Amino acid sequence: MGAKDRDFSALVFSIVLPFYFFPSNYCDAIYNITSSQALSQLQTLVSSNQIFELGFFSPNNSANQYVGIWYKNDSPLKVVWVANRENPITVKDSSPSLTIGSNGNLDLLDGNRNSVWSSNVNVRPSNTSVAILSEDGNLVLKDSISGQELWHSFQHPGDTFLPGAVFGFNLKTGERFEMTSWKSDTDPSLGNFTAEIAQHRPPEVFIRVNGTKPHWRSGPWAKSKFTGIPDMSAIYHSPFNIEESTQTGLTRLNFNWDYNNSDVTNLFLTSGGVLKLVAKAKGDDWFTDWEAPLNQCDVYGVCGPFGVCKDSESPICNCLKGFEPKSFGEWNKGNWTGGCVRRNQLLCDKNASGLASQRGKKDGFWKIVNVKLPDIYEYVNPVELDYDDRDSCQNWCLNNCSCIAYAYVEGIGCLVWFKGLIDIQGFTYNGEDLFLRLAHAELVGGQKVKEIVISLVTISIIGTIVIATICLCRWRTKSKGNTKETTEHTDLIQSSNSSRDTLQFSKQHDLSELPTFDFSTILNVTNHFSPTNKLGQGGFGSVYKGKLQDGKEIAVKRLSNSSGQGIEEFKNEMLLISKLQHRNLVRLLGYCTENEEKLLVYEFMPNKSLDNFIFDPRGRAQLNWATRMNIIHGVARGLVYLHRDSCLRVIHRDLKVSNILLDEKMNPKISDFGLARIFQGTVALENTQRVVGTLGYMSPEYAMGGVFSEKSDVFSFGVLILEIVSSKKNTNFYYYDQHLSLISYAWQLWSESREQDFVDDALAGSYSASEAIRCIHVGLLCVQDHPEDRPIMSDVVLMLSNETNLPQPKQPIFTFQSSPKFDLQSQNDSRFSVNEASISLIEGR
Repeated sequence: MGAKDRDFSALVFSIVLPFYFFPSNYCDAIYNITSSQALSQLQTLVSSNQIFELGFFSPNNSANQYVGIWYKNDSPLKVVWVANRENPITVKDSSPSLTIGSNGNLDLLDGNRNSVWSSNVNVRPSNTSVAILSEDGNLVLKDSISGQELWHSFQHPGDTFLPGAVFGFNLKTGERFEMTSWKSDTDPSLGNFTAEIAQHRPPEVFIRVNGTKPHWRSGPWAKSKFTGIPDMSAIYHSPFNIEESTQTGLTRLNFNWDYNNSDVTNLFLTSGGVLKLVAKAKGDDWFTDWEAPLNQCDVYGVCGPFGVCKDSESPICNCLKGFEPKSFGEWNKGNWTGGCVRRNQLLCDKNASGLASQRGKKDGFWKIVNVKLPDIYEYVNPVELDYDDRDSCQNWCLNNCSCIAYAYVEGIGCLVWFKGLIDIQGFTYNGEDLFLRLAHAELVGGQKVKEIVISLVTISIIGTIVIATICLCRWRTKSKGNTKETTEHTDLIQSSNSSRDTLQFSKQHDLSELPTFDFSTILNVTNHFSPTNKLGQGGFGSVYKGKLQDGKEIAVKRLSNSSGQGIEEFKNEMLLISKLQHRNLVRLLGYCTENEEKLLVYEFMPNKSLDNFIFDPRGRAQLNWATRMNIIHGVARGLVYLHRDSCLRVIHRDLKVSNILLDEKMNPKISDFGLARIFQGTVALENTQRVVGTLGYMSPEYAMGGVFSEKSDVFSFGVLILEIVSSKKNTNFYYYDQHLSLISYAWQLWSESREQDFVDDALAGSYSASEAIRCIHVGLLCVQDHPEDRPIMSDVVLMLSNETNLPQPKQPIFTFQSSPKFDLQSQNDSRFSVNEASISLIEGR
């Protein structure tokens, strides 16, 4: 080559080289990519409205090349999407191309025809695929004949969220559509920050560091705004909206924008973890309309649990009322992340530890105005509330000892909190009201008042003792002349030692608090207790279906005169259920007592009780594994509420499949509280002279000695698990003519690692083997002979939910099974439910 030729080649190279780095109006524009028309390095794909452009670019003249989408007329380039973020092409590669491969996919090829990036969808080998850049900046791959969309870039977001793109998650497919920041302003590879729609109800936006650690959050969505963004007022017409589809499983943030106007806008995540809403009018520069986090208080959890952050104050962090810094030393240094701790113990917590007295003042709520609501909230379904309003939300929280705060938000409803309140921020406007549970001492004005109250209480106690002693002496003198009258009165209100908690509860709560129904109304809605309206029969009497004038369906429990359940159990059930509110407990609507009639009115459960399914050859086929697991988890949560989380401490004492009702969605609800007992402390052991319940579900210590505790319910729950998994009754189970109970059979198979032989044949392999084995294991832990060996129900919930190592159960020694040879009831005059066999045998193994 001569000198002139070399000079000419150098001149051409110097002219062509800049096109590699500045893809713009200087390149040839095409409007689609086909199998016969690839996109070369010197070409761009342009949207029909001339707003967006796709091509090759090198950020900041680096040595790497990428295929990306940007705004066509912007200089410098504002890139909104990159194909090969993790696999760049070097600038030395002179002939890369974006083409349609033989399999119909979009393929980015380097100079050696090696694939660098692909749309990678299942497409039949075809040369009919075509790629276009739509007017909203979406790169779409579709079949040119059928028009079917095969792939589009909007389902693969980068660091920018364009109007029309997909940003959210799909519960059915498990897909997540998240934004991921660039590593730096000049490096499109995956950075440290992601933005996502969190799978909460209601949903909210999170920015996370390294995919897990929260960095910022928007607060829950309230139909027209995110509650943690005060500028996003409900009055302001926002382009954003959350769409939730139960049919497709997709929850997404919609970003609506009209590209026909002169402005363009997008939401993008910077490499430093800042989410920005930016806009640009034609001919103007880009400007930031909103961004977060904007200040230190926007950063997630900067003040720690039970701390509130206000950027306008100094220091910016303060403890909520009733709380103090966990570490005063760290707090004074400006390290607030340790948060705050409660000064005065709640009455609920005292109840749990057995420290509360009957005179303990009730907890109350303190209103905190204009705040960003804390994280880790739970939504209370309106069906669990008396009314969908603030008062019902407060009552729900007050009746649940685990509930430490609530908020009733327009556009959402009732939100409650059970864990440490984290990421609370104080606003000057457009915040929400948070109601914080506090001990009575905090609500009445502090320590001095508390000391005065303690002094007054002490004096009152001494005075009460003196007065009570005098009254007792007088009463004894008077009672000698009225023995007969006193005895008759005692027979009416106290027939045995087992009713003392019920009587005490009755004195504290007037029956007039409960809604009442006229007997004539009940007769009318049940068609005079017509047999066609009858839902079931039990030892208490019958249950009938009714329909009120407003169309609401009810279930009426009619206590028969011959029922073993007397007035004590009737009052007990009525009072208990009216005070207990949980999604897995049946809801009492009211009662009726006229003449000899004793009636309880409940919400109607269209699927009746679990035994109608689990022990029925055709019914059990309708219970797939997911439904059975939902029932097991639901009953477990209901028992945790009864034992630990409710305002009362309740032992059910008659937990069995016939007392588990199912709503229209097959969600379980524990029913029949006629035999339930209130107890103090955490694990109360009590003794009764009257053993009540159902053999097969009763723990050994209760059936043989009358000793019961919350561990008695745990035993019953263990039997319940084994019956649900196997669809076999514990009370009349036989194995090849052996006297082998269901519990013993489960133990035998478990010890031989043949647990799957225990699972109901109707499931026919359509179940999770690991979950089934775990359920059997947990069931055997629950039915251990000694109460101290059984877990508490809160631990059972964790065992069922987590893949943790479980302790080894001990071999069951005592079993309960039906037999025609022995009538236990006739020997000890104990009373058992007639819903199940009352003729039983206790035998050692």
